[in-house]
Amino acid sequence: MFTTFILLLFSLFITTGAIPTTLNSATCSKGRTASRTSCCVWYDVLDDIQENLFDGGQCNEEVHESLRLTFHDAIGYSPKMMRRLKFGGGGADGSIMAHSDIETRYAANEGTDDIIELQRPFALKHGVSYGDMIQFAGAVGVSNCIGAPRLEFMAGRLNFSLPSPDLLVPEPSDSVDSIIARMGDAGFNPAEIVDLLASHTIAAQDNIDPSIPGTPFDSTPSVFDANFHLETLLKGTVTPGNGIRKGELMSPLRGEFRLQSDALFARDPRTACQWQSYITNHDLMVSRFRAAMSKLATLGQFRLLMTDCSDVIPVPKPLLKATTLPAGKTNADIEASCKSTPFPILSADPGPSTAVPRVG
Repeated sequence: MFTTFILLLFSLFITTGAIPTTLNSATCSKGRTASRTSCCVWYDVLDDIQENLFDGGQCNEEVHESLRLTFHDAIGYSPKMMRRLKFGGGGADGSIMAHSDIETRYAANEGTDDIIELQRPFALKHGVSYGDMIQFAGAVGVSNCIGAPRLEFMAGRLNFSLPSPDLLVPEPSDSVDSIIARMGDAGFNPAEIVDLLASHTIAAQDNIDPSIPGTPFDSTPSVFDANFHLETLLKGTVTPGNGIRKGELMSPLRGEFRLQSDALFARDPRTACQWQSYITNHDLMVSRFRAAMSKLATLGQFRLLMTDCSDVIPVPKPLLKATTLPAGKTNADIEASCKSTPFPILSADPGPSTAVPRVG
């Protein structure tokens, strides 16, 4: 059954012309150039979403939600289920948008319906597939954030998918062991999970505690920096809402939200040293995040049959500030968890104790 399904997909690639075009340095709208003619449409999508989705190129709430959507669409992929002759999802195929009436009802996908309905009109207007739209919007959105990597964008996903099965998206209340097992099924090792979690440096929660939507995971939610990795290791002392919800732990700063899974990965002996290393090595963090996102964005796809349109993605502004402790905190507030490497001595920002405003 699944061999037939794969052959059908391959046939669709052939008949729909989704084979990569040859290198031709095409001239696109507004005099811009792309390595391939088929990439030119993405400049038009770029202009449209930067103006009408991302508020003129801001690192805004829609950026955070677009990046989240790239993961929720792609991680619905289980080779283990396929080996048991069950459909295990198509990976980064746009199924969460094509079958939003089904997939947004899954508990782990709560809150994705809003960004899906914001993105869908752009895909329809420009005639691009849902899967491509999701990954392109995520890559463009990330480029709006200071310090972020310029993500790869591979185009050519078909506008054909089946609904992904439920229970494939990890949740913040899951244990480290269960998340490692689920992500391992999709092809990611523990180090790559840490790499992907760097996305939380420009993220916020809306649904774990719906009374405080837009509560960020670090003090600089519009900057792709290691404040998230540092602040996740600070002792939790406060709660941003009224009490602790499932999947939440106490936070170190007023107005900041701490996911249980983030705190556990920051302290687990299998991942703690890598987590800590990013606090003083921004270049390594962004390069590893870019590599992990390239893998995520093409889960379930035939990379050799896709077209590299990465040159359409804008170049992000560089990070100019080294990681420092939030005002009011000292190194004594750190719960250092890497046994092999001493925690770095960091200076603290001046001023009164840091409080974090909501996003959006």
